[in-house]
Amino acid sequence: MYYSNKPDHYVERPAVIEEIRDAIRGIKPIVKHQPKQTGWQLKHPKKEINGSEPEFIIKRAGKWLKDGAKLPEPKMLFDRFWFEGELCIMFADTNSGKSVLAVQIGDSISKGEPIIPLQITTAPCGVLYIDYELNDKQFQQRYSTKNNWNYKFSNKFCRAVNNPQANKMYKFSSYQEYLENEIENSLLIAKAKVLIIDNITCLNYDAHHATGALNLVRSLHAIKAKYNISILVLAHTPKRNPVKPITKNDLQGSKMLINFCDSAFAIGESQTQSGTRYLKQIKQRSTKQHYGPENVCLGKIEKSDNFLRFKFDGYDLEVAHLQRDNEQYRKDMEVQVMELRGQGFSIRRIAGELNLSASMVNRIIKKEG
Repeated sequence: MYYSNKPDHYVERPAVIEEIRDAIRGIKPIVKHQPKQTGWQLKHPKKEINGSEPEFIIKRAGKWLKDGAKLPEPKMLFDRFWFEGELCIMFADTNSGKSVLAVQIGDSISKGEPIIPLQITTAPCGVLYIDYELNDKQFQQRYSTKNNWNYKFSNKFCRAVNNPQANKMYKFSSYQEYLENEIENSLLIAKAKVLIIDNITCLNYDAHHATGALNLVRSLHAIKAKYNISILVLAHTPKRNPVKPITKNDLQGSKMLINFCDSAFAIGESQTQSGTRYLKQIKQRSTKQHYGPENVCLGKIEKSDNFLRFKFDGYDLEVAHLQRDNEQYRKDMEVQVMELRGQGFSIRRIAGELNLSASMVNRIIKKEG
């Protein structure tokens, strides 16, 4: 350091000048030794932006085991198909009874009463059912008689529908952000620990593509973790081959939905017993597969007094309810392919609509054309 010609004015010499002067004098620079890093030492993380949370929660593996041991065993919301704390997907073809079963499950959870012969092990809790499918009259007709004898739902069961007068969306950067905010507000108003969404396409996340599906699942998982709730989402299957068993590939949209949910089950329609449906587990994490292809749960939809419901009665092999004659299915597919082609659909779009390969669609068009 040196002093200027002005009194009481101190000026620090730039570091580079000091280094040059030391080199001329033959003075070696002083090197500060850093402690050697070991495999278990973690470098100081970069600073987080004020108020933000990091993407990952990091603990030693042993600590995760100890913390996990303190948590209670998950309880059944809908037998082994859906457990507490899970994001579950229920999917089926149109008019297979998805909404009927979803309302029945919500009613069961809100009262803590099982859907015989299936089990429930949770206490009664609040349920929020977001309904994009039925209008008010359709809902009323399903759960009342002609002389207006209404079914007695629990006060813990709340149904929500889209409000055409809503005008808050402009305050948010995207529709998805707006929708997440409204779902969270609705959960707080309903004091719900269970959320049922009917159905996934109305969430407008473009779940047919991997990015949209991943954003949707991340969003639902975030809400689930933030409010410590359980979520059931309803989804469709495209036209499927009734000769083949139901698999995760039958879920309409990206396979990312199945990959990142906690559990999933499907409703299949029996091709050998008119009016019979069956439930099949497609994915499970909290239990072993119990209702797989060797033990599907059979049921029929009926209206008992003032409540439209599934009545379950027995178990069977899935193969016993698959279509045995493939000829009729082939003919039906050919008709549908040519109808869509006549409407100007591309080969790729027809394949997506009917769950066929593009090569098969092309062969049908060439044959029928």
